[in-house]
Amino acid sequence: MAAFEARPFLTALFDAAVRAADPYEAIRAHLPEKPKGRTIVVGAGKAASQMAAAFEKLWDHPLTGAVVARHGPIERCERIRVLQSAHPVPDEAGLRASEELLKLVEGLTADDLVVALISGGGSSLLPAPPEGLMLADEIAVNRALLASGAPISAMNVVRKHVSRIKGGRLAAAAGPARVVSLVVSDVPGDNPAFVASGPTVPDGSTVEEALEIVGRYRMALPDGVVAHLRSGAARAPDPSEPVFRRHECHVIASARVSLEAAARTAQELGVEARILSDAIEGEARDIGRMHAALAREVAQRNQPFEKPVVLLSGGETTVTISGKDYGKGGRNSELLLSLALDIEGLDGIDALAADTDGIDGSEDNAGAFADGGSVSRMRTAGADPRAHLARHDAWSAFSVSGDLFAPGPTGTNVNDFRAMLIR
Repeated sequence: MAAFEARPFLTALFDAAVRAADPYEAIRAHLPEKPKGRTIVVGAGKAASQMAAAFEKLWDHPLTGAVVARHGPIERCERIRVLQSAHPVPDEAGLRASEELLKLVEGLTADDLVVALISGGGSSLLPAPPEGLMLADEIAVNRALLASGAPISAMNVVRKHVSRIKGGRLAAAAGPARVVSLVVSDVPGDNPAFVASGPTVPDGSTVEEALEIVGRYRMALPDGVVAHLRSGAARAPDPSEPVFRRHECHVIASARVSLEAAARTAQELGVEARILSDAIEGEARDIGRMHAALAREVAQRNQPFEKPVVLLSGGETTVTISGKDYGKGGRNSELLLSLALDIEGLDGIDALAADTDGIDGSEDNAGAFADGGSVSRMRTAGADPRAHLARHDAWSAFSVSGDLFAPGPTGTNVNDFRAMLIR
């Protein structure tokens, strides 16, 4: 492997992971039975327009509907309207989009079918504050959640209790129609109720749990939101309610499937692959150090895996923001900067961490590459990598070292992808 080019290899694994989550193939394998009545399509998430375009190509039957994607490039559809709103902080466009989806499912009958196309990112794309609260309140909740360091499962327990559309409420509004949810999962464990806060998939979490999470992570929420959570109005639908009896839910793409595809590609290219986990959670910089420690063990002691090997993992880490002086970045870039500091000077380790939707944080990169020379390149360019890590400014550090990875939006979203090649 002396002449082996690491970055094209790691990029090939990322591409394989993304292809495995292609909406067209995933939806084709899960098309629902055609109804006697109407077909209404609703949906939200970072992959919403691609899922909608795939569904209408595959559905040889009348349909109408709308889905909500993030602002930016979208896949054009013929029969399904593609609305756009903001991510990761909700906006007025999202408020209007939520109202449109709720109107689409009004007045349906038991002969009608609602197909819900759900992917990660839908939580912020579908703001719908309860009566007595405003969009500003939901924005404040979202900002508090993003800064808290709470795992996605905990975030969504809170979100679903401060909404008129999440936590199964969109599906309940469609009753008595049959609802079939097709979900591209971006959450560890692939619980569909946590993807986009489950607008069509109720779960059993309670408002008491939401209040406990708010207290545990010391979230500073507006007084009106706290009062709402303490009221009976916050309670979300229970999965056992009769309105959900005829509903179906299918997770059609996930991190595990994508990691397995990347592993097969690595082996086809002559490198042994090991999947560590598809559900790793925790503070991004801590998970970065854990990955670095494992890479060093393999590189220096040839255990617990023999080199050459590529180690794959997925999941969703978190970044807890402290203070107001923070920079640009995302959880993948922050994880990788932490890893880069811990493998400084070591030869034979190359890593990629990237979001499978193609965007990590608020910039245009999916993540970054790192190797034993990344930190040195940053310092040569005048950057202090530890200071950048402290300020959550990993994007700037990797920008000056030339290590950013920017494939562009991918049209799917099965969470984070990490690959470490040890030679």
